[in-house]
Amino acid sequence: MASLERLPEPGTLNIGTDGAMAGHSGSYEKRLADMVGVYRDGDAYRQVLAENGPDVIVYRVEEHRYSDGPGELIVGTSTLLPGRVGDEFTVTRGHLHALPDRAELYHCLSGHGVLLLETVGGESRAVPLTAGQAVHVPGHWIHRSVNVGTEPFVTMFCYSADAGQDYEIISEAGGMARLVVSDGNGGWTTRPNPGHVGYRKAVA
Repeated sequence: MASLERLPEPGTLNIGTDGAMAGHSGSYEKRLADMVGVYRDGDAYRQVLAENGPDVIVYRVEEHRYSDGPGELIVGTSTLLPGRVGDEFTVTRGHLHALPDRAELYHCLSGHGVLLLETVGGESRAVPLTAGQAVHVPGHWIHRSVNVGTEPFVTMFCYSADAGQDYEIISEAGGMARLVVSDGNGGWTTRPNPGHVGYRKAVA
């Protein structure tokens, strides 16, 4: 009788409100130089780049996964540092899942941010998040984190390991349809992105 394949051991994770994840299996950082074309105001981006240098960290991700197979989960943290580029608040690159029907959960551990969500069909939502609040993002929603506070915006996320990410759907459209910007009174608001040309249809 053939021996059974050994199953992975259950993972034990210690997750801090600062985004540190003891027991993570991988991590990466996105620096200012990696954010070319993400912000609408190119002149403001180049000014921030010149003043701060290309190696300044914009956000970092730590994650735990066993494999990329169906039924597996990826659990991780995203730590988005505060700041502005022109009147836009700092953002992650954002994505739609490569398998677009895959959902994702975002739970805020600390800080004050917004989860910006849009559909290929033109719907848009800007959901504010503070510690203890969460958003269950259904499939087919493009999503991006935005830090509208003065401290790191830290979220814990969980999604299907086979989901993948389609980052190009945003860049090909000239950015997301709405921008999260300063309202001039210490808060935030959204406004249309005049450079947005519409999303291509996602491949099901």
